[in-house]
Amino acid sequence: ALPISKMAATWLGLTGTLCGRLAASLWGRSAEKGQNLIDVFRHTAQLTPLFQCRLLHTSISRKGLEEFFDDPKNWGEATVKSGDAWTESQLRAKGSEDLHKLWYVLLKEKNMLLTLEQEAKRQKVAMPSPERLEKVDRSLKRLDTVLRERETSLRLLQTGQEKARPGDWRRDCFGETTWYKFSEWPIPWYLNRRYKQIKFYALPYVDRYTRMKTEKELRIQMRRKRAKIQKQADLEKRFPHLAAKSQK
Repeated sequence: ALPISKMAATWLGLTGTLCGRLAASLWGRSAEKGQNLIDVFRHTAQLTPLFQCRLLHTSISRKGLEEFFDDPKNWGEATVKSGDAWTESQLRAKGSEDLHKLWYVLLKEKNMLLTLEQEAKRQKVAMPSPERLEKVDRSLKRLDTVLRERETSLRLLQTGQEKARPGDWRRDCFGETTWYKFSEWPIPWYLNRRYKQIKFYALPYVDRYTRMKTEKELRIQMRRKRAKIQKQADLEKRFPHLAAKSQK
């Protein structure tokens, strides 16, 4: 690597050479066309100085924080036209590179819609076409499902295992069935005291509490479902004109 002083001297020498050649070409051009000295300096003033030229080329800057907001054409509109969510069959027909690009496109769209939703809450107005956010969420989930399917298929072809880390479904001492991931041990399992302390069974009296836990989870799901339906009904009462348009 050259010292900084040598590099600066090299760049100055190259700059001087280019300036000399440029001046010589301009003087020759002025002599051929009969232009005077003022025209030459006027022509050189329009040229881009060499110190303003970039030596490093970067990608084109698109937008800044504007991408967190909707298109200005849609501002003030009650409804915004949008397409349907991506289906799994459509996503399976695309390549991995296209899915990678589509993931970031949907992620940017989701960030924009979340910003729009927050701004609508701040102004206490209805968000235009809120179903767009649900479509983007469904598309992201389906895209993730397709990528996991490809990863699982590739793993089955290479190793014959469905999971990324081999394991087995086992029941713990609380009666819950969980996926136990196998791990490497320096000694066999029957000599491993720490491994023997893990209980992979449950006593019969635990079944009653397991049923109670299942019933509790089902009640919670029903409460959430009823709350969602009630919220939808309240919104239709507050904004009947939006409800009529959505039913059409």
